[in-house]
Amino acid sequence: MINQVTIVGRLTRDPELRKTGEGLSVTSITLAVSRQFRNQHGEIEADFVQCTLWKKAAENTAQYCQKGSIVGITGRLHSRSYDNKEGKRVYVTEVVAESIQFLGAKPNSTPLIPPPVTVPVTKEELPF
Repeated sequence: MINQVTIVGRLTRDPELRKTGEGLSVTSITLAVSRQFRNQHGEIEADFVQCTLWKKAAENTAQYCQKGSIVGITGRLHSRSYDNKEGKRVYVTEVVAESIQFLGAKPNSTPLIPPPVTVPVTKEELPF
């Protein structure tokens, strides 16, 4: 059987790094993934996909991403359930990330290629 998911979307909030009782790093994020078509009102809708990242992927995501960051995730679909504080059974379907790629530029980063500088040139310096 194949259970593989690949999605690209924007983080809906800043990621928060947590530690398990065993000391493993984990973060949960929600990605807003735009649909490829417009609805009957001409608007582009989005799906909101829950994703869980572990270990170094969780640490890097918490360090380098923020709300609005564009990321690509490849992972597997996972379903689980638990009883909430009121004793009601809650069902969760999420993507457990196996890899993540940071696709947007770092916020407030300087460009890798500096912008061109305009230098005044006199007629005598022109080759023609």
